Amino acid sequence: MANNPFYSPQAAVGPHEYNRPMLPCIVPPTRLRNKPDRIGAAAFLSRLPFWLAYLMLSAVAAGAALAASEGLGFSSSVTPGLVAHYAAKFGPEVRPRISRWQEFVRSVPPERRHSGGELQLLGPVNTFFNRLPFVTDLAHWGVEDYWATPAEAVSSNGADCEDFSIAKYFALKELGVPIQRLRITYVKALRLNQAHMVLAYYPEPNAVPLILDNLQDRVEPASARTDLVPVYSFNDEDVLIAHQGRRATSAGSALQIRLWRGLIDKLEMELHY
Repeated sequence: MANNPFYSPQAAVGPHEYNRPMLPCIVPPTRLRNKPDRIGAAAFLSRLPFWLAYLMLSAVAAGAALAASEGLGFSSSVTPGLVAHYAAKFGPEVRPRISRWQEFVRSVPPERRHSGGELQLLGPVNTFFNRLPFVTDLAHWGVEDYWATPAEAVSSNGADCEDFSIAKYFALKELGVPIQRLRITYVKALRLNQAHMVLAYYPEPNAVPLILDNLQDRVEPASARTDLVPVYSFNDEDVLIAHQGRRATSAGSALQIRLWRGLIDKLEMELHY
């Protein structure tokens, strides 16, 4: 990595950089073309080694296991009290929205919830949540950076890239995908020239990950997403930080991320309605 001349210093962050506001998703996304434009293709491809190397390291890095409580963020954990709470806040359409989410999860055949069927879950999960309208945090919540719970995003009928990634992460967990195969990944979207967030799925520890992205319904391997440059990634277990010229390293528990910790707190509170 140290000898990679195409490594971008913009992709490196310090130990606590992930707690600074980076204002992702401030531009409503447009659907991406199938291929990069010809002028930019070389620049995109030059970044591929770091993108792949970083995400593959993400899959095998170990950290202190601080998994979230069982059932947090699951559609099956939504209580009647929570539905009533969000209906009072967001309107009567909350009930059918929550029902569609729960029906979607229940509709997945049992055979797809095992290791051999996981790949068949990615496209439907990506597409289901991508149907939510894109809304910036400032327009939706009145603040510059807000991470919504899946129930909040579904109930309010709006999400930005972080909310899409979080909802997909918890949906795949609910469907039985091990968290070791999932990493919420903060990236720079080169075509949009802004920060962005996606969900990476690793079929095997050393495999090229597959990317679930609200910019497109098609799930593609990272090798095809040369428009994305990773900054950091995390799951319930740890955070991995990219460093200029050297290997990505674990920064410990994901609970060090202020917005993730706040999200977990909200998920805990949702269980008590």
